[in-house]
Amino acid sequence: MYDVSTRKRALALVAQGRSLNSVSRQTGISRAAIRSWQQRLEPLPHIASPDPGPPADSQAYSYLLGLYLGDGCISAHPRGGYYLRIACADAWPGLIQKCREAITSVRPGIGVYAVQSEGYRMVTSYSRHWPNLFPQHGPGKKHQRAVALEPWQQEIVDAHPWEFIRGLIHSDGCRITNWTTSLVAGERKRYEYPRYFFTNLSGDIIRLFTDTLDQVGVDWKLANARNVSIARKASVALMDTHVGPKH
Repeated sequence: MYDVSTRKRALALVAQGRSLNSVSRQTGISRAAIRSWQQRLEPLPHIASPDPGPPADSQAYSYLLGLYLGDGCISAHPRGGYYLRIACADAWPGLIQKCREAITSVRPGIGVYAVQSEGYRMVTSYSRHWPNLFPQHGPGKKHQRAVALEPWQQEIVDAHPWEFIRGLIHSDGCRITNWTTSLVAGERKRYEYPRYFFTNLSGDIIRLFTDTLDQVGVDWKLANARNVSIARKASVALMDTHVGPKH
């Protein structure tokens, strides 16, 4: 058995991006034990504070809000407190790092852990106050309930619209390259053109996305009820400047 301080130290090393092998060699703790602590992520008493207050970094919060609405969830711990979990595909290590940095900026001093699953990492953090910071939390899936921003959240998104858009694209969006052919002087030529897509089952989240696109002057259209397409050259250029592809 290991005491709380030993577990905290090992998990803090993992949170820095160290491998389980590296942490195991440094601490003498087995990889299996460290992995089990990651999966349980027991709440630590010092993490909680009487009043969460506003997000410590509103710019980071706007980005994290986009990630949460796309691929995030909040779940209660049986002994109190809550876990914020954001699913990030292994294919995008830069996204995993940005997600961890955003959580740390929004709630300085709390632990952030990446729990490996098949094909993705669940970036996870414990706090008693996640439901206060993300009041969209509720029973069931997001697309099965109403999703609306609180006035204070809307103020943050209005102040940092590109961060919100980036978070949504990084969670449920993509930048792809389409192509077509055209006959020019008897010769068929291939033309490639980039576009952005955003996909979500929630009509409310789709509207939050498109309303924010309108705010920053990005032209968009609905490919269908759950897909937003951004294809105009000037709008793609804007997105490339402020969002860019996942990496």
